Amino acid sequence: MDFQYIGYFLIAILGLYILVKIFSWPLKILFKLVINAVLGAVLLIIVNIVGSYFNFYIGINAITALIAGFLGIPGVIFLIIFKLFL
Repeated sequence: MDFQYIGYFLIAILGLYILVKIFSWPLKILFKLVINAVLGAVLLIIVNIVGSYFNFYIGINAITALIAGFLGIPGVIFLIIFKLFL
């Protein structure tokens, strides 16, 4: 009878492990998105501070914030290149 409870306990632990894995995956994606957004905003501010010496400014609005937020460093580089050539 005791072995039956050990089997139930192992099945419950396995089920809990699978449940935690399923729900932790979206949190990892959300955490990565938040880190990219913060890094992108900080880089936009740094670009504007350094660019003020060279009369270069990237406006911080909804579009540039979304690009920098979703893409992070490559997004800020894209905005710089876009501003320089267009």
